[in-house]
Amino acid sequence: MSATDEITSNDAPRPDDRPEARMPRWLPRAMVLALALVACFQLATWGFHQLITLLLNILIAFFLALAVEPAVDWMAARGVRRGVATSAVFLGILVAAAGFFALLGSMLAGQIAKMVEEFPQYLDSVISWSNSTFHTHLSRVEVQNNLLRSDWLQKYVQDSANNVLAVSAQVLGSLFNLLSVALFSFYFAADGPRLRRALCSVLPPRRQAEVLRAWEIAVAKTGGYLYSRGLMALISGVAHYVLLEILGVPYAPALGMWVGLVSQFIPTIGTYLAGALPILIAFTVDPWYAVWVFGFVVIYQQFENYLLQPRITAKTVDIHPAVAFGSVVAGTALMGAVGALIAIPATATLQAFLGAYVKRYEVTDDPRVHGRGRRMRGARALARVRRTLHDVPPQAPLEDRAASADGGGAPGERGTADERDGAAEG
Repeated sequence: MSATDEITSNDAPRPDDRPEARMPRWLPRAMVLALALVACFQLATWGFHQLITLLLNILIAFFLALAVEPAVDWMAARGVRRGVATSAVFLGILVAAAGFFALLGSMLAGQIAKMVEEFPQYLDSVISWSNSTFHTHLSRVEVQNNLLRSDWLQKYVQDSANNVLAVSAQVLGSLFNLLSVALFSFYFAADGPRLRRALCSVLPPRRQAEVLRAWEIAVAKTGGYLYSRGLMALISGVAHYVLLEILGVPYAPALGMWVGLVSQFIPTIGTYLAGALPILIAFTVDPWYAVWVFGFVVIYQQFENYLLQPRITAKTVDIHPAVAFGSVVAGTALMGAVGALIAIPATATLQAFLGAYVKRYEVTDDPRVHGRGRRMRGARALARVRRTLHDVPPQAPLEDRAASADGGGAPGERGTADERDGAAEG
């Protein structure tokens, strides 16, 4: 090899020095940026799952504050400080809830004590029925001994003893969540104007008007939902209390409150849960009393759905029943019981807010709009069948005869009845 060839071979570019073989300068930075974005996403997801309980508590507190704000505003407009007014409203809610749970607890305690006292009599009646029907030779002492010595009862008692700590922690957690909701809702209601000013201070004037309008609609719809439901709960509770008092069913005041509150504030299945307890307690007094209570629950539910509720909620949460049911199902699927409680006021607020931006037009006066199109076509078809069967000459429909009587159109311009029917159906 000559010196010229050696110089030429040394100056030739290596494969690693070619431009297409080098790593682009932006690729390492892009990889670092992608890894950083993935890490931020994972961190945000972890933080969201850790704070989901707090976020739900804040959401419940916000809707509760919207519900009590009309009462707070009413008291504040009459010279009461907002903090004092909010405290008075929450104190009233606390007293009402404490009274309800006290009555319900006394009723349950009385029923449990009665069941424990009469349990031997129930057991004797069941044993005598079994001996007479199946020709067995059972006795109460034998049944009690077998029950107390059974493996599943001992296992149940052992598991309950082991889960005492977990149950206690769950109860304490529920109390902490309840206090958190009460504290947040108190501050939201007491500092509502300050919160709105702070929110509007970071928005342009046009957005401020929209936010204030949405806030006002939310307050009106949520408060209207709460107060309308409260009024219907009061009417329902009084009506069922009168019936239970007439029948002589024990704990009539507590049962009336139970029916009123549960049927109104638990969506979809509240009516069935509310009616089951008074029916069961009435059955312990007299089976026919249970039938009377069941009939009254069904009749009152129809009266409430078709007469009472449309009049009370016409100006507060006037949404279609199918929309309300769908919103409850969607809220339950998203957030469980919390979503079921706030689904209806949230849907009513969204519907009212969007209704302000939807342009509406006057509906044309067409029979099909009012549901009479198929009925008219059916009447015309029935008239043609009758004319065919009886071989009667065709006559003009009532509309054309009326138009002819008024002087509209010549007979030749109207055509035959079949042509007109075909044109109308087309």
